[in-house]
Amino acid sequence: MRKYLLIAGCVLLTLNLFAQIGLKSGDIAPKFTAVDNMGKTLSLKSLLKSHKAVVLFFYRGQWCPYCNKQIKELQDSLQLLTGKGAYVVGVTPETSENINKTIDKTHASFSIIQDKGYTIMKAYQVNYTVDAELLGKLKNYGVDLEKNNGNTDHVLPVPATYVIDQSGKITYVHFDKDYTKRASVKSIMAAL
Repeated sequence: MRKYLLIAGCVLLTLNLFAQIGLKSGDIAPKFTAVDNMGKTLSLKSLLKSHKAVVLFFYRGQWCPYCNKQIKELQDSLQLLTGKGAYVVGVTPETSENINKTIDKTHASFSIIQDKGYTIMKAYQVNYTVDAELLGKLKNYGVDLEKNNGNTDHVLPVPATYVIDQSGKITYVHFDKDYTKRASVKSIMAAL
């Protein structure tokens, strides 16, 4: 009986990821306030007062090569993005120690927020709980989510990107459950 309950639970968790749709272009972006990796308090409301747009993206962790590639591309294009008045913010469930590893790998100089309680991830509807099968695969690759995120929740974000304009409206969305597909800098630039 326990075995069947575990299997049913894994199926429901997997279906939870596939049922997710995230926020849409035209939606009002949920407000948030958080402290970034540099100890700076960021609020979406304040950022939108001082910038034309906010590029908000969610990534899984320093262990993810696709996340690191996206962060490097954003860093390499940061002057272009800020030149258009954008403020770039990354959101992750990983610990501050692992955020520092991400920065070491990618040389990211923009704000990165550790979303401990998944408040921002939940508001933007990108959070999901990793099922047992994926958790096992990650462990086989040497990824320890519990150590990386500092908890036993096994929650990750769909790697999504949102561009939010000064009115607080989402003007661009990249939400793809395929973690290998990310928003291109070209698409983000076109939305600014």
